Amino acid sequence: MQLNPRLSLMLTLPPLLWAGNAVIGRLMIDHAPPLLLNALRWTGSLVLLLPLTWRVLATAQQRAEIRARWPHLALLGLLGVGSFNSLQYLALRTSTPLNVTLIGASMPLWMMISGALLYRVRPNARDAFAAALSLAGVVVVLTRGQPWALSQLEFVPGDWFMLVATTCWSAYSWLLARPPASMRGAARPQWDWAGFLLVQVLFGLAWAWIAAAGEAIAWPERPPLHWDWALVLSLVYLAIFPSLVAYRAWGVGVAQAGPAMAALFSNLTPLFAALISGAALGAWPEAYHLLAFALIVAGIAASALRPAARAVVEGPA
Repeated sequence: MQLNPRLSLMLTLPPLLWAGNAVIGRLMIDHAPPLLLNALRWTGSLVLLLPLTWRVLATAQQRAEIRARWPHLALLGLLGVGSFNSLQYLALRTSTPLNVTLIGASMPLWMMISGALLYRVRPNARDAFAAALSLAGVVVVLTRGQPWALSQLEFVPGDWFMLVATTCWSAYSWLLARPPASMRGAARPQWDWAGFLLVQVLFGLAWAWIAAAGEAIAWPERPPLHWDWALVLSLVYLAIFPSLVAYRAWGVGVAQAGPAMAALFSNLTPLFAALISGAALGAWPEAYHLLAFALIVAGIAASALRPAARAVVEGPA
């Protein structure tokens, strides 16, 4: 499917909201331990989802449909709810929102690798060129406009956490686009987007709270949970916008445009993170950020300008 205004909006909303998520994650490092913050975030999302989707769990037959598909749903919950944001909040303790989102901008590369290894989807020259343009934007920012300094670039622990998070998200996106037979066509339960997200959150929360418990045991000197209005308002934002709204838009975007195109739009996250960081933290983007943004947009355009007849990866609506 070629891009249209509605699909472009669906693909732009998640990076905008996830950029806000990264900035808030950085602001909250002294208010809550990172893995506990993720568990609290998704608990809030569950509370908001249940009034809309409780019928998914209402009957024994509907609960049996979930049990029959639990391996796939548990994997989605682990990758999309339990792992990605936990690792991102961990990353933000030692890295900046801009660096974290820039590492996330390597998503097209990991999408192509995941597709080739798991589904034998081979990228063509156009997709490879688009990914190269976007990654060039990442290099420009990481090196502050001096790509010859790349060999001297040093990664902090947070950068490695974010790299693992990005690979988890690429696998999650491919699982959305290429579900097993039990989640395709007539075999798929009659879940709307909220019901489908609910079952992912149910499984993901189990992973998230296990991780939070492990954090409490393994990290006794972790920052204490500090309840105040800043944390409450942050959790409200995290539970609604980068969770419910962004996941809905991402699911539609991946299903209609394919994981590769969606990954290119995710490269807008560093730009939005730079702008939001400037407003919230006083760290405004510099000239080389504009060059990076131009390269990222060029990568999106290179992938979007394709013949109408060309097929893209399809997924569940």
